[in-house]
Amino acid sequence: MARPRTFDEQQVLDTAREQFWAHGFAATRMDDIAAATGLGKGSLYGAFGGKQELFHRVFDDYCRSVVDATAQQLRGDDEGAYARLSGYVHAVAAATAADTAQRGCLLAKGAAELTEHDETVAQRAHTAIDALSTLLEDDIAACRRNGDLAADADPAQLAALMLAVLRGIEALGKAGADENTLTGIAHTALTLLPRPTT
Repeated sequence: MARPRTFDEQQVLDTAREQFWAHGFAATRMDDIAAATGLGKGSLYGAFGGKQELFHRVFDDYCRSVVDATAQQLRGDDEGAYARLSGYVHAVAAATAADTAQRGCLLAKGAAELTEHDETVAQRAHTAIDALSTLLEDDIAACRRNGDLAADADPAQLAALMLAVLRGIEALGKAGADENTLTGIAHTALTLLPRPTT
């Protein structure tokens, strides 16, 4: 009979995520994760499979958490839609500026490193980006219904644009752009959204 696990699986996943996030997939060894978690490699392999399978678990959890957090920030009634959108865009800029280690977003980092060779990562990244775009589109549509954006504004196109801006903010932050630059981009992007004519 197999012995019951004596470790906290989520804690191990969190620790593995930090290793992958800090060093990337290729540069992270199972030895590194074993040392960081205090587990033997045999326990890691037995619980999670190889390094690729462990990364898939970590990446999936991270993508889900990003989508869930974005949903919490953007979902709500029409009246508060623009304030939520503005708050979200500025929050991404502020969080990026606060990332002094310049680790960036694990979704973007994992996708950039692995999607060419790893179909699981490619599919999960695509699903997450689609979900983020839908959340932005729904909020922008609510802004339009509430009269905060022009009646002929296209929520799908504007959501794609805002998502590109947010991904760009994260990329520039990783490259060392300062807080004023990042918050300036956020402010400008919001200012350029089509407003109703008076």
